[in-house]
Amino acid sequence: MNYWLKLSIDYANQRSYLDDLFQVYPTIPEGIRNINKNLWENIEKAFAKKDNLKLLENLLRLDLFPLKDSYVAYLKRDKTSISRNPETVRRLCGRIYEMGLDEVFNRCSEPKETNRQIGPLFKRWINKKSIGVLPLRLNDFLKSKDNAILEGSDSELKSFAYKYLNYQGEKGLDFVGKFNGKHIIGEAKFLTDFGGHQNAQFNDAISTLKSKEVKALVIAILDGVLYIKGRNKMYRTITTELKELNIMSSLVLREFLYQV
Repeated sequence: MNYWLKLSIDYANQRSYLDDLFQVYPTIPEGIRNINKNLWENIEKAFAKKDNLKLLENLLRLDLFPLKDSYVAYLKRDKTSISRNPETVRRLCGRIYEMGLDEVFNRCSEPKETNRQIGPLFKRWINKKSIGVLPLRLNDFLKSKDNAILEGSDSELKSFAYKYLNYQGEKGLDFVGKFNGKHIIGEAKFLTDFGGHQNAQFNDAISTLKSKEVKALVIAILDGVLYIKGRNKMYRTITTELKELNIMSSLVLREFLYQV
């Protein structure tokens, strides 16, 4: 088994993994969402008048609709469908009236889901000089003869890797570095659970990891449930067909980079 993968599995199962990981992914829920004052006043008026069309039109303008319903996304994307589907409008508004205005406000102002906040956290951690070097913008990165990390968005890092390192992957990158004269690229994911979207995130990282003919070391910086020993698919996959690849926790990344 790859040394760094084994080290990551051991770390997750023998040490204060979650406590330490919080330094990288401090997933603290944000405060309540701000709701536009004028928009909320329109909602209050429509609610008081039982004006279904105005109520729904204004609620659909909010970032978060107060109901979980399979038809809401369609109505959001096609505003003309509201006037053409009176039964759907009555059904949704009936549930909203039953809920009451205070509860509608509470639901519409709920904090963003933690999973939606995870994306930028790895780069914030990198930007705090956690690896030992501050990320550099492109020109400085190209000039540097020392260990360096490239600063930029996922697409900017992808563009650099495409132009200079023969990277042909479709996904953006979370990490581009140069240590001991070698380039290293990779994606970073915090896999919070099994199934659904998390499996897709895992597969994206592995797809990047398997990129061919890249003029760099390709790594997958993965954290979360994949290191839980057991019969789950992620753990089985990383300890069988992927066991020789550079999969590692962010918590061992620094040690990996300085020894390449």
